[in-house]
Amino acid sequence: MKTKWLLLVGGLCIGSIGFAQKKSKTKTETKTEVTGSDDRKFWIAQLDKMVQPVMRSLAHDSLRINMPTTVSIHIDNAEHRKKVAYLEVLGRTLSGIAPWLQLEGGAPEEVALRNQYRQWALQGVKNALDSSAKDFMRFDIGGQQLVDASYLAYAFIRAPWLWQNLDTVSKQRLVASIKTTRQFKPVFSNWLLFSAMNETFFANFGYEWDPMRVDFAMMQLEQWYRGDGMYSDGEGYAFDYYNSYVIHPYLATICDIIGTKTSAYKELIPKIYKRNERYAIIQERLINTDGTYPATGRSIIYRGAAFHHLADMAWRKRLPAQLSPASVRCALTAVIRKTLESPTTYTKEGWLTIGLYGSQPSLGDFYNNSGSPYICSNIFLPLGLPATDDFWAKPAEKWSAQKIWSGEDFPNDHSVK
Repeated sequence: MKTKWLLLVGGLCIGSIGFAQKKSKTKTETKTEVTGSDDRKFWIAQLDKMVQPVMRSLAHDSLRINMPTTVSIHIDNAEHRKKVAYLEVLGRTLSGIAPWLQLEGGAPEEVALRNQYRQWALQGVKNALDSSAKDFMRFDIGGQQLVDASYLAYAFIRAPWLWQNLDTVSKQRLVASIKTTRQFKPVFSNWLLFSAMNETFFANFGYEWDPMRVDFAMMQLEQWYRGDGMYSDGEGYAFDYYNSYVIHPYLATICDIIGTKTSAYKELIPKIYKRNERYAIIQERLINTDGTYPATGRSIIYRGAAFHHLADMAWRKRLPAQLSPASVRCALTAVIRKTLESPTTYTKEGWLTIGLYGSQPSLGDFYNNSGSPYICSNIFLPLGLPATDDFWAKPAEKWSAQKIWSGEDFPNDHSVK
């Protein structure tokens, strides 16, 4: 299905091209004050371009036929990584587009496109859980399945509409499939949160859940808190984006849901929320004037997922007071443009390549396959906000780097405990 959405190369939140200034009406020129409507169209067009091959193929039971079997040049076990790629691409893609699937209303073109994706999502999940389907996905073939089962669980938490409209048999199969991942011992790292998210899924939808798996993750992450809104991913600290890829978004959602099931974390949860805010501030300041950001640490091929946390905070309307929604919109728009603008970002068939700016095979890690990069769909989370929300409705606004590096006076920055 060819999208009707235009790729708006002249939108306001341009980044490297420069910040568009408001212009007043004159006798020779009339310029309407622009809001984020063009940016929203651009985001939806980019979402559609990115995830359509995945979701359409799944719905037609042809993902295994159409999806490339590319793996990193540094791969550790190519055959295994190819086997797990299908659940990987399903969970990661659906977790990013889930808030948009949950949304109701909007422009007619957007509603029509969303309805198409809703149909694809329901049929695709049904196929993934049906052992007679070509795209049937096993959840018991290795520890990586624990990771990507959690992203699939996360998608249903973010979009209850999917759960409400999934057929009864598929619901039963999904619950059973996620339960099978309990057999895998999580790596002593952010992986603890994958186990906790699966249990949070069960708790959220009224199933029996294991408090110990949640508690172990919560208590261990508290031990790994290093200060100023940042956790180490395991016992040693590394400057990468795992605080955003996984740690902060997962902790926030687990707190939201488990906090309603038990009072055990009533003192810890406010601390986590405060750290959420601080790390959002740090994330926004990492975005350069042109949408680039430091290309440091492992999993850098996850592209815009480096700002999963900032996008999640915007969607959940929990941005700290220092960050206006419009400025975050413009900053994230610049990241989307920069990370997707290279002509080698996609294969000729439309699938994401391994890289940060186009195809850059050497940037891959030993665990990357053709499904891995689709975690970058999580930068699209704010599409779950209606077009009337301040995130979209307010005029374009410079973000921190643009203000500072254009010479504007700007508040100084301070760490938190």
